[in-house]
Amino acid sequence: MSPTRHKTLTLKSKRFREERQDVWKEMEALLQRIEARSVRGLSDEELIKLPRLYRSTLSSLSVARSTSLDQSVVTYLESLSTRAYYVIYGSQQRLRDRVYSFFTRDWPLAVQSAWKDLAASSFIFALGMLIGFVLVTNNPDWFYSFMSADMASGRTPAASEDYLRSTIYGYDSDDGGLGLFAASLFSNNSGVAIFAFALGFAFALPTVVLLLYNGLSIGAFIAVFVSKGLGFEIGGWLSIHGTTELFAIALAGAGGCLIGRAVAFPGEMTRMESLRSKADQAAIILGGVVVMMLVAGLLEGFGRQLIDTDWVRYTVGGVMLTFWMLYFFLPRKAIEGKPS
Repeated sequence: MSPTRHKTLTLKSKRFREERQDVWKEMEALLQRIEARSVRGLSDEELIKLPRLYRSTLSSLSVARSTSLDQSVVTYLESLSTRAYYVIYGSQQRLRDRVYSFFTRDWPLAVQSAWKDLAASSFIFALGMLIGFVLVTNNPDWFYSFMSADMASGRTPAASEDYLRSTIYGYDSDDGGLGLFAASLFSNNSGVAIFAFALGFAFALPTVVLLLYNGLSIGAFIAVFVSKGLGFEIGGWLSIHGTTELFAIALAGAGGCLIGRAVAFPGEMTRMESLRSKADQAAIILGGVVVMMLVAGLLEGFGRQLIDTDWVRYTVGGVMLTFWMLYFFLPRKAIEGKPS
């Protein structure tokens, strides 16, 4: 580059800075305050001014690039514009605000939007339970096709009524403690739910099979107790945690069906685009399922073992079911960018 041209560019760059640097300095001062104390530290006037300063900074950056001004000016403006972009368009929510938004809006709205998938998942799950119950009622040998010895823990068609009744009421404190029991059940049930969700990418077919199989297992389990005249009792034993746990598994299955539909029926989008369009909603549903499984694990490990009265068990189960139905399906106002 000739000395004359270099001198000309230097003069242009200096003049460019002098004409616009007041805007840049004001922009940087606002950004520093936001980064130090959050956007709540700005006045209403400053909040209104922030987007205007941002647009002016972008305009300066565009001019600096197009006229090949001093590279240091370009670099500075790029950095300033990037910081401003994340402040204006990035999330300014604190962690507690995000958690609050998740539970009060994001999760229930995601479930409401997936009501068709939830209905399908619940139907498949219930169908499996009905088939398992009918098969074992008519032929107890079917029980061993659906339940392993470890899972049954002696609660088989060969068990006596007295033994089955003893497993419904009371708890032996020498068996490792309620906390350990709750933790193991939470781990097992969460695994079932996560698999039902994760297998949805394969057109939801493995999700359907898993929901059916778990329904068969539960139906077979109930049939054993009903055959001994303990139908009412086993209903209470299951309901205290089951209304939460089974709802959570059905929700996980709904998430899997949601993903499966996106992959199987992408419409005008590619399969990956269709999958991405449902990924956020499905992830929110799964996050909520983990919370429900934790609640179910606590109810199963503590409440179900400590409450021996049938009507109290049914009451707890009914209250939990009513709570979840109202929580998910009471009308909520959707906001832009969120599922509705």
